[in-house]
Amino acid sequence: MKIEHYIAQLLYRYQCVSVPGFGAFLTEIQPAQLLEDAFYPPKKQVSFNFHLKNNDGLLASHIALSEKITYEQAVHKIEENVSNWRTSLQLFQPIILKNIGELALNSENNLVFKPADAVNYLTDSFGLSNFVSPKIQREIYQQEVEALEEKAPIIFTPERRSRQVYLKYAAVFVLGLGAAGFFTNNYYNNYQEQIAAETMMVEKSVQKKVEDKIQEATFFIESPLPAVKLNIKEDKFSYHVVAGAFRNEANAAKVYKKLSEKGFKAKRISMTRHGLHPVLYGSFATYAEAQHAMTKIQKTENPEAWLLIQDL
Repeated sequence: MKIEHYIAQLLYRYQCVSVPGFGAFLTEIQPAQLLEDAFYPPKKQVSFNFHLKNNDGLLASHIALSEKITYEQAVHKIEENVSNWRTSLQLFQPIILKNIGELALNSENNLVFKPADAVNYLTDSFGLSNFVSPKIQREIYQQEVEALEEKAPIIFTPERRSRQVYLKYAAVFVLGLGAAGFFTNNYYNNYQEQIAAETMMVEKSVQKKVEDKIQEATFFIESPLPAVKLNIKEDKFSYHVVAGAFRNEANAAKVYKKLSEKGFKAKRISMTRHGLHPVLYGSFATYAEAQHAMTKIQKTENPEAWLLIQDL
C-alpha cells in the first residue's frame, strides 16, 4: 500500500502531516502572484521537514479509517513504506510521491525535496487555474498607421466655376430650412413650458395632501426592542507543544503541577482512546509560534517534546 495517496488527502485539511520515523510535510499559504504575463491564484506551498518524525496519530488514524483496519495495522503499514523509502534513498534512487513531490539525496547526502505544482491544496482556490495574458502591441499598430499616412498623402483639387450657381440655390434652401426650424422650435419650447407648469401644480397638490396625512398620523412603540447579545468568538489555539502522555493519571497531574510552577501555561486535555492522559506545555495560535516554543523547550527542558496539531 502506498501512503502518499492518504498524505495528499490530509494536505487539503491540515498544515502538517507527519510520517512517523521519516519526517513531516508542511503547507504554507502563498498569495496570488503576477509573474511577467502569467497570473497564479493563491495556493498551498508544500515543503518537507525531516526533523519532525514523531507520531501524532493523524496519518495512522486516517489510514485505519479509510482501509477499515486497526490503528496498529496502519502504523505497521506506515513503517513498511518508510523502510522502502530509506532503501531507495540509500541506493540514490529518488522517491516520487504522486501529486506531492520528489525526495532525493544530493551530492552532500542531504535530503532535498522538490514539490509538485500539479495540485493546489488550497480549497479556497478551487476552480482557479493559471492564466497567461498576451501583450497589447500598441506601439506596433501606431507605427503601421504612421507608415500608411506617409504612403497616402492628401491631394487638394480646385473646384470648377460651374458649381457656384448650384451652391447659391443650396444656400437659399438651407436658410429657408433654418427659419422654419426656428419658428417650430419656439412653438415646441412654449408647449413644453406649459406642460411643466401644469405638472408642478399637480405635484404641489399631491405633496400637500401627503404632508397633511403625515401630521395626522401618530406612532406608538408598544414594547422596546430586546437587548442584543454579541457572542465574541474566542481565538482558536490549534498548535500544542506536548510534554508527554501518561498511562497513570496521577503522573500526569504531577507533571502538570510541575510545569505550572515553572511558569508554563500548562494544560491537561481529555484522555485519548488509547487510555493516555496528555499534558501540554502550552497552546499557540500559529504554527510558527508553536515551532519556536518547541525548539526552545527541546533545548532547555525536554528533548522528547513534540508538536500536536488539533482543534481542542
